[in-house]
Amino acid sequence: MAIAVTGAPARPEDVTEAGIVRKVAWRLMPLIMVCYLFAFFDRINISFAKFQLQSDLGFSNVAYGLGASMFVVGYVIFEVPSNLFLYRVGARRWIARIMISWGIATALMIFIRTEWHFYTLRFIIGAMEAGFAPGILYYLTLWFPASHRGRITSFLFVASAFSGIVGAPVAGLILGGLNGVAGLAGWQWLFLAGGLPCLLLGALVLMRLDDRIADAHWLSEPEKELLSARIAHHNREIGDHSLLGAIRQPGFLMIGLVYFLLQIGSYGLNFWGPDLIKTASGSSAAYIGFLTAVPYICGAISMVVVGRLSDASGERPKFVAGLAIAAAIGFFSAGLFDRQIVPLMIALALLGSGIVASIPTFWTLPAKLVTGVGAAGGIALINTLGQFGGIVSPVMVGWVKDLTGSTTPALYVIGSLCLVAAALLLFAMPASLRRSDRGPE
Repeated sequence: MAIAVTGAPARPEDVTEAGIVRKVAWRLMPLIMVCYLFAFFDRINISFAKFQLQSDLGFSNVAYGLGASMFVVGYVIFEVPSNLFLYRVGARRWIARIMISWGIATALMIFIRTEWHFYTLRFIIGAMEAGFAPGILYYLTLWFPASHRGRITSFLFVASAFSGIVGAPVAGLILGGLNGVAGLAGWQWLFLAGGLPCLLLGALVLMRLDDRIADAHWLSEPEKELLSARIAHHNREIGDHSLLGAIRQPGFLMIGLVYFLLQIGSYGLNFWGPDLIKTASGSSAAYIGFLTAVPYICGAISMVVVGRLSDASGERPKFVAGLAIAAAIGFFSAGLFDRQIVPLMIALALLGSGIVASIPTFWTLPAKLVTGVGAAGGIALINTLGQFGGIVSPVMVGWVKDLTGSTTPALYVIGSLCLVAAALLLFAMPASLRRSDRGPE
């Protein structure tokens, strides 16, 4: 069936679910993906700044790991309140506020001189960004039926992979090419490049996004009615919950624990992948940047493929478990070959294919349990529980490396935790999470 072009009235007989979803995706996803790219670029540039920043300011591995983790502390404290505010004031204004405030805070990183400056600003950046990821995930549940969310969420997280694919080489070039320009170190230019564009993106969010389907002037009335009906159909067995009601749902805290374990793996790759590559290769910052892109390229391919497969089957926990097992094998292999660059890169490619792709597939699970304010607060709470992994992982790996001179023991621990996550997904999930949400044939 033909789909009416944007701006032309659609006849009821020309409206299909696939056509509307495609139209909504083209309207919303490009801007959301760019915003998400910058959110994850901020998490990667702190790992690249590590080499120069530690050299210039004399921070130990433990101090650097603690400073990196302070971002997560600020994020965790303010995440649930932020998403509840988003529910009250609307996603458009709140997401714009988040983008602008964290962009300013990131740019201010150029002024750090002491460990306490580092800790304080990383905490502020986390507090300003709090609620962004769960806010976007909640926003997508308002616009896309459950049977399309695997692909849509995977496209969203392609942006996080591109922050490694594009951001890692760019970070390496900035560190090497702009070091000393205008009296600023390369790491200072890196934080400016990560922060200032977010101000423009925040303004674009205000102009481009709509809070609800009913507000979308670019959809016809038949399109709005069909899309709203399909979303309501998938939510019919869930019901509207308060945040407390969401917490009481069977499986809710279990998937929070799973996300905590997955995030230990994700932060392990984000923060220490470049360090592993540098140790094994001894190469320049620019070359390390290009090599660091490899696991994210593999992750981007994996998440798109798995997103389609999980939508086709509707059995989400099995796919997340399989990806967690692949990540575990990658961590174990990286530990075995931490001094040999070629097998290390193969291990990191497998690791990226697993851990990077597991996150978007995981985020199809919470919407099986909660809707409404319970979804807004519940998604934020699950993300908060997961973000504790971002506190544990950098500090643990930094402590182990300072103590033993090697990251290998920590990599084995992280791999084991990924296996625990897989076991929980396969054997401990309630029926509500195992239920297929496959769309109509």
